[in-house]
Amino acid sequence: MFSVRRLAAQFFSVTGQAKIYSAGTMSAGNISCEELKKLQECGTAQVFDVRNPEEVERGKIPGAVNIPVAEFEKAFQLDPEIFEKTYKVQKPREEAENFVVHCQMGRRGAQAAQIAASLGYKRVRNLTGGYKEWAEMEGAH
Repeated sequence: MFSVRRLAAQFFSVTGQAKIYSAGTMSAGNISCEELKKLQECGTAQVFDVRNPEEVERGKIPGAVNIPVAEFEKAFQLDPEIFEKTYKVQKPREEAENFVVHCQMGRRGAQAAQIAASLGYKRVRNLTGGYKEWAEMEGAH
């Protein structure tokens, strides 16, 4: 009998880590600062900053929309029209490939990615190292 756990265990033993992990229809992965920068240059990234507004005031990734992690699940359960009126951007489609979340260092971003995955977003990705790594790459801090 096919076992997802056995397959996952084999994958982890071969690679030592996974960029994408899934459970049924839920999936979430990671994206590096360099990969995000390329997506932004192409104009295809949809970035959500899940830090608190006070943190965002100290610096942000250009184009990122702030939805604190405490509000994230409720926000992504909104009807697309209400989401757009509330956040001034289109709500990502569940199959969106360039849906990226981030926080300061990665933990809340991972939490938001899991929330999005549980709501059916199949390709959401969390920014590895969060805003801290982004700011270092950009020379902001």
